[in-house]
Amino acid sequence: MDERRPLVSVIVPNYNYARTLGLCLEALERQTYPHIEVIVVDDRSTDESVEIAHRHGVRVVVTDTNIGAPAARNLGVGYARGEVLFFLDSDLALAEDVVEHAVDLLTADPSIGVVCGTYDPEPLIADSMVERYRSLQLHYWISGDEGDITTIYSALFAMRAEVFREVGPLNPALRHSENAEYGHRVTQRYRIVLDNRIIGRHDHDDRLSVVLSKFFHRARLHIPLYLRRPDFNGGPANSSRGWGSLAALFAVLTAPLPALLGPLWLVAPIALLLGSIASDLGMYRFVLRYAGLPFTLYFAAVHFLVNVTVAVAVFAGAAQCVLSSRFRRTYDIPARSASVEV
Repeated sequence: MDERRPLVSVIVPNYNYARTLGLCLEALERQTYPHIEVIVVDDRSTDESVEIAHRHGVRVVVTDTNIGAPAARNLGVGYARGEVLFFLDSDLALAEDVVEHAVDLLTADPSIGVVCGTYDPEPLIADSMVERYRSLQLHYWISGDEGDITTIYSALFAMRAEVFREVGPLNPALRHSENAEYGHRVTQRYRIVLDNRIIGRHDHDDRLSVVLSKFFHRARLHIPLYLRRPDFNGGPANSSRGWGSLAALFAVLTAPLPALLGPLWLVAPIALLLGSIASDLGMYRFVLRYAGLPFTLYFAAVHFLVNVTVAVAVFAGAAQCVLSSRFRRTYDIPARSASVEV
């Protein structure tokens, strides 16, 4: 290995993830790239996270108050010495050659401002069928976008420190949608590249209520940005999945028609349901090959609920845009600073 290759500062924001933090740090210790410093920014955890981080010999920064992951990432940059910044969530364990791939990509092409990765189809800790659903769904959606993208995947992304200084910090006011806003800023000047060799196992949410809540809030909060930039990843101009969500919602809304107007009207909800499935047919085929028919049926049922939730969120976000000028200006909120103790 060339000793002149850049130092990589891996910044790990953490809040009450003692369960996975050790696995995350152990994976970093196994990286094939040797020039790494690790900075854990603990966001006032109430579990054993800080003790675990200290046992691994990494630098630990503790916030004065709970400030959220975007602000914690910004905070870590202030302590970083590396020419490359790698942001990694504490519930994710990287494959052994990920940092090396990220450095290779960033040093080979100065037009690339950020490189992002994907999730392994297997979760870091398998707790439930819902978690397995989320693991397969996210793996398929993210890895299928390999190449140039317009958002960042904030759980694992890397960038040159000079690019961070030029683009500016993540917006700490956007705890659920900082990735979309930051991707929008980066792509005004640089490319964002998703490479499937940058991969790790993630400890996904294992309760359906939490999964649906996150889908709802993230979809709703993305609406002001989609209105500004329809070509954004996942936006209405470049994805059939939005139509699939609408079809699922209208399948629910038309379900009473057979009882009200006669059995011939059963064709409406059935056609809408099939249309919703067809909008992401490749995903269902992938799950069928990977996990078999019984789990695919379960997966389809959960994803139907997800689609309905997203469609409701879109209408809620659109209504909020009409009624609230503040919501329309969501992505104009200036960044705020935060204090620390070391």
